[in-house]
Amino acid sequence: MKIIKTLCALFVVLMTCSAFSLKGKKDKPVYIVGVSASFTDSLVYFTEIQLLDSVYLDKNKMLPERSHYSYQLKNYLENEEGLADRTCFVYFSNKKRALQKEMSKLKTKYQKGNTLLIREVNPNAFRFTKPEETE
Repeated sequence: MKIIKTLCALFVVLMTCSAFSLKGKKDKPVYIVGVSASFTDSLVYFTEIQLLDSVYLDKNKMLPERSHYSYQLKNYLENEEGLADRTCFVYFSNKKRALQKEMSKLKTKYQKGNTLLIREVNPNAFRFTKPEETE
């Protein structure tokens, strides 16, 4: 009888521990924004903050295949807008508010010298998409 009580107590402890570990493992959505600049142009392009469907940060809190998202923006600007030789990069976060704050700081930094012009990428024409899974 003592062994059964001990096993039941151990079972309850294991269930409690697993419930707490699952609580922290909930995947949060990822928000992303793209920025494009050029050394030969005074225009800096920003996308709107977008929610990435079915994309989650890895265990190091990095966006998987993040270079693909930069190339998506670069290809759009080259092919659709005719803007060649641009450097594109992305910012991402699980928290939309934190990303908004970071973009606000970046835009303020770009506007500081009144030499660069900020343009928004048309949100109806460009959306980030999850890269195809490679096998």
